[in-house]
Amino acid sequence: MRVKFSTCWIILLFVLALTGCAPVISKPLRDQVDHTLTFRDVFNDPDANKGKVVVWAGVIVEAKNTKEGTLIEILQKPADYFGGPETVDKSEGRFLALYGSYLDVAVYGKGREVTVAGEVTGKQTMPLGEIQYTYPLLLVKEIYLWPDTNKERLPPYPYAAYYPWWWYDPFWGPWYHPYPYGRFHHRH
Repeated sequence: MRVKFSTCWIILLFVLALTGCAPVISKPLRDQVDHTLTFRDVFNDPDANKGKVVVWAGVIVEAKNTKEGTLIEILQKPADYFGGPETVDKSEGRFLALYGSYLDVAVYGKGREVTVAGEVTGKQTMPLGEIQYTYPLLLVKEIYLWPDTNKERLPPYPYAAYYPWWWYDPFWGPWYHPYPYGRFHHRH
């Protein structure tokens, strides 16, 4: 009986590990992607790469709803192992992603991280500050909005600052700092 119980736990943990690492873009679409094609290749010559499917990650600079759908300006970032944008100060440029229907720009707002899979449809020149910038343009087939992890997290109880300084719950993570080092400072 003991062997069966431990075997069940191992199988359960294995299944949970597999589902926790699932890609954010569907397999049929990932199979269409040309993995030898880099962002720089498309950026330098978008017209030569028309019709090719790419997956890029980045941070939203601006989103607006147009007659064609939602046009999202994205600052490209290198993708991490899971397909999300890495938190580095490195980018090879910006690109535009046109989603064929309505997306709420309050949700898909500035600073949100996305992974976009789409077809290269050419280029579009638009003003960027005082210059004209040529963006590669993607027709979005799939888009994944990463959870916003920048929100300030506070403990659910109202008296966090009054707990003894030695009390610390490790499950609250980096956003909770025990007194007297936390964000709640008392002025005398």
